[in-house]
Amino acid sequence: MNNIRYLKEVSEVITKGTTPTTVGGVFTDEGINFVKSESICDSKYLDSSVFMKIDEETDEKLKRSRLQEGDLLFSIAGAYLGKISIVRAEDLPANTNQAVGIVRLKNELVDVSYLYYFFSQTQINSYINKLSAQSSQPNLNLDLLGRLSFNCLALDEQKKISSILSAIDAKIELNNRINAELEALAKTLYDYWFVQFDFPFDFASCPEQGRREGKPTANGKPYKSSGGKMVYNPILKREIPEGWEVAVVAEILGKTPASNKVLNQEILADGSIPVIDQSQDYICGFTDDITALITPTQPHVVFGDHTRVVKLVNFEYARGADGTQILLSNDARMPGYLLYQVVSDIDLSNYGYARHFKFLKDYKIILPNQTIAARYHEVVAPCYEKIKGGIFENQHLMRLRDWLLPMLMNGQVTVK
Repeated sequence: MNNIRYLKEVSEVITKGTTPTTVGGVFTDEGINFVKSESICDSKYLDSSVFMKIDEETDEKLKRSRLQEGDLLFSIAGAYLGKISIVRAEDLPANTNQAVGIVRLKNELVDVSYLYYFFSQTQINSYINKLSAQSSQPNLNLDLLGRLSFNCLALDEQKKISSILSAIDAKIELNNRINAELEALAKTLYDYWFVQFDFPFDFASCPEQGRREGKPTANGKPYKSSGGKMVYNPILKREIPEGWEVAVVAEILGKTPASNKVLNQEILADGSIPVIDQSQDYICGFTDDITALITPTQPHVVFGDHTRVVKLVNFEYARGADGTQILLSNDARMPGYLLYQVVSDIDLSNYGYARHFKFLKDYKIILPNQTIAARYHEVVAPCYEKIKGGIFENQHLMRLRDWLLPMLMNGQVTVK
């Protein structure tokens, strides 16, 4: 039998945070984690990469909104309205602002994971958004938050349901961690080879320099640290390895493949072709429109004209319509995986809200020796193949979770 209860009936505290500047505080480089609504994304747990920091004095002034392990956080204002996350021990110590609602539950009555999944249901989330005040800045006040209702099953039933869904999310999170580590490995290699110029150098592949220097270096020694010849480049006003050149991005870009673009209103929650656009979400949705299909013959770099988001795509996909730029290299000295690292390393943040692609195309970059570029591409290719595997496994797992979620909640599927 359904037992509908209000959130306020099963909570010890329902409150929200405060902006540090209202109490004379400032954001700092180190200190206490400060959670903004951007940290509450499409994930069970907070995205720590976008935490800000406050000092202990400011945290003391805001002690009413100090977070605790197991707090259920709701984004109650702005673009992230209705999104939900759970606070973990590793997020602490932490505080939050007025756009984040804090729900501290009575653990003897409810399981926090069960409530997270209940309110994450598509129809429930849509209902929460409809409750928001009709204004230019939608928001959900604390009274409305407390009056959100849910089916309060027996605690052991709640935990059975949440354990099934949590196991799926744990595997998704593991895949994300593995992918992040593989990304970091490729980035570290890029930094060593193309920023510090300590790529493994084999003089046998460049005998003229070996003879000229009179000191052939053993295979695999780092180029610059081992005395590889560096030459001053007047355009960059710095030294680069001998034989390397400088170009602007526009000079190495090839022709973009012709295909239909998928408009935002045409993007599906499920389908046969993943859609890549300029949003923060790696895959923003799907389409079944075969005329939008793009089949890369080399890795594609997708660049957000407005957002500056950079994505690597090494699988069949469709292109989102608004501000989604596709970058392909027409130069063997800049293969796809290297182009992705180079573009990701370009800082265009000083241009603010603008069309950034025109600035990107004018940016000066270093073109390495073709042998070194090809070797980098070869070394990191397995990393990105594994990343692709993780992405598609997660898509499958998310479909399974989202299919199970409403049926577990309404009793169509039961857990023994």
